[in-house]
Amino acid sequence: MKPFTLPDFYVPHPARLNPHYDYARAHSAAWAQRLGMLGELGVDGQPIWDAEKLDRMDYALLCAYTHPDCDAEVLALLTEWYIWVFYFDDWFLSEYKSTRNHAEATTYLQRLELFMAEPGCPAPEPETPSEAGLADCWARTIPVMSPGWRARMRTSTHNLMVESLWELDNIARNRVSNPIEYLEMRRRVGGAPWSANLVEFACGAEVPGRFAAERPLRVLCETFADAVHLRNDLFSYEREVRVEGENANLVLVLERFLGLPTQAAAELTNDMLTSRLKQFEDTAEIDVPQLFLERAATPAEQLAVTRYAIGLQDWQSGGHEWHLRSSRYMNRGVDRGPTGLGTAAARLVPGFRIQLNQHVPPPRTPGPLVVSGLARPYPVAVNPHIELARADAPGWAASMGLLDPVVGWTAESLRAADFAALVAMVGPEAEADELILRTRWTVWGTYADDLATRVFRVDPVPGREQLRRLPLQLSDAAPGPVSPLELGLSRLWGETVPGLDIDRRNRLRAALIELFEGWEYVLENEVRQRMPDPVDYLEIRRLTSGGPLFRALDTPSAPEAVPGIADLGDASIVRQLENSAHDYAALANDLYSYQKEIEYDRELHNLVYLTQSFLGCSRENAANIVVDLANERARQFEFIVREQLPAFFDDYHLSEDMRAAMLAHVDRLRNHMAGNAYWHAHTARYAERTLRASRPKPPIGGPLDPFVSVFAHRRLS
Repeated sequence: MKPFTLPDFYVPHPARLNPHYDYARAHSAAWAQRLGMLGELGVDGQPIWDAEKLDRMDYALLCAYTHPDCDAEVLALLTEWYIWVFYFDDWFLSEYKSTRNHAEATTYLQRLELFMAEPGCPAPEPETPSEAGLADCWARTIPVMSPGWRARMRTSTHNLMVESLWELDNIARNRVSNPIEYLEMRRRVGGAPWSANLVEFACGAEVPGRFAAERPLRVLCETFADAVHLRNDLFSYEREVRVEGENANLVLVLERFLGLPTQAAAELTNDMLTSRLKQFEDTAEIDVPQLFLERAATPAEQLAVTRYAIGLQDWQSGGHEWHLRSSRYMNRGVDRGPTGLGTAAARLVPGFRIQLNQHVPPPRTPGPLVVSGLARPYPVAVNPHIELARADAPGWAASMGLLDPVVGWTAESLRAADFAALVAMVGPEAEADELILRTRWTVWGTYADDLATRVFRVDPVPGREQLRRLPLQLSDAAPGPVSPLELGLSRLWGETVPGLDIDRRNRLRAALIELFEGWEYVLENEVRQRMPDPVDYLEIRRLTSGGPLFRALDTPSAPEAVPGIADLGDASIVRQLENSAHDYAALANDLYSYQKEIEYDRELHNLVYLTQSFLGCSRENAANIVVDLANERARQFEFIVREQLPAFFDDYHLSEDMRAAMLAHVDRLRNHMAGNAYWHAHTARYAERTLRASRPKPPIGGPLDPFVSVFAHRRLS
């Protein structure tokens, strides 16, 4: 009996089949045989693959559907890339996931990366089919690709291999991840960013180097990756969860986290898949053309990015069609939907539901939101210099022109907020001058957030221009400030950077640029009255919550100050620690600021409110879900520290100084979580009396009955 009935998928574009399918199928089968992939025995003594199994899975059909326009030789090479990656996944499952041998898996993956060498650089002699396959595909691909592409491909290949250890560790511990952790890690281990790199190769259109790191291009890749992985989770649930005993599947994650039956969890997974596809379309149709205008893209650059976007779109449709046909997945007896003239609209219905939900927000129920159950896992320490920072903040804010009743900022509201207390608890060991400076940064950043809400949203054209001017203040030759926002940033930059070396200055500048981009993205959504999907929201919230900025402002005793540790900045365990801590703080803010943001400021960007909309539940149930998410992020933080950090120290052979620096960083992140939780629970910034004093009485936003969204079939309230 199948675990659930596959939901109705959003498939906006019909799949097309490459005419060179038969050639690629024959060529790649001979290639797999020649490299020894057919007949290699697993630890159970049975062949991992044989010719019949490869024939049934039909990766040539996958590539023929996902790359419908490339020539025969390119299609054959792409097919061999995919045979390699799926073979590697099955071989790794047999060799290490089943035996749970973490140490040998780490050693093997480190060796495997040596087969992605730069042209002219030696590589080891392959000893296994996995090594031989990677070496062969890499050598045949890189001659026509740029150094920038090779670096991106090497990174995404590294991620999908190394993050397999995350899956291995969870299997060994019988641990199912929380939803935020799962989506973040699945994007890396699932391989879709790797597929996006191959789209560039297949289309003969590399993403121009100056655009590769821009947010619209990142979102295209990320939404593509999420949609690919969520679709795969639906089709592979039976094989992975019920047969192989894996636990990296969003359907299972949602079953456990929300307590849903399997069918409801599958429907919700499909809603998230559809939402990511709609975000892809929105980015391609609105944000990418805007990027072309802002960066004066040449016709050749526009053509390359457009071909890349179309290639990703083809991959989505083709990948769906292959999942319906491959023997690898749960597709027996699946209704492929209506066909023939006039039936295409049926495949668009799930997309219409998501679009409707994004533009029909729930009613704004008045009154404070009671927050209960939020864990405070660490004691709070208060910096002894707190009174110095408290005394400094009002005068500094007034001198910068930040006290503005239009923005809701007065001496009384600033005193009620008590930002010095937040900074004193987040940084209890900071020196007096450092505490004062960080408090000023916090005051300025919060003012900017309120300015965007109260002023820029009403008049977005000058608001966008103001946000886009902010990076100009981050240089020694900055133009004169023309607003309190620019003046505050200019003074803060000038006070901060003299004590920083070039690396820390660059990190601070990068964190600020990301913060400005996050503010601009939120402004665009608010102006367009578009509710972001939960995945997109969480990623932006991590930036706008201030966590990365606090990180960049860290003291010289931060890990980067220790020789050799800077290279570990994107190590998975470091990234997961920081993201868990920053997410916990951001979710605490969403809980306590709900009334201010939703009732008084009429905003959309709050995870409690988005959860109400996406799940069709009451605000109380939505708040409970957000509390659970925050608590899970805190538990994940401590799980990493307790269970994974010691192995990380050993795997990377960290010196005693590096270990001490990392443990000190852990303590600072704990202070960040503890200080944020305590301050949000006690500050008067979000108290109803403060809101009434600084804002007009808000209108009632519709009926107060329990909200019924378009997802009422899965309503949780």
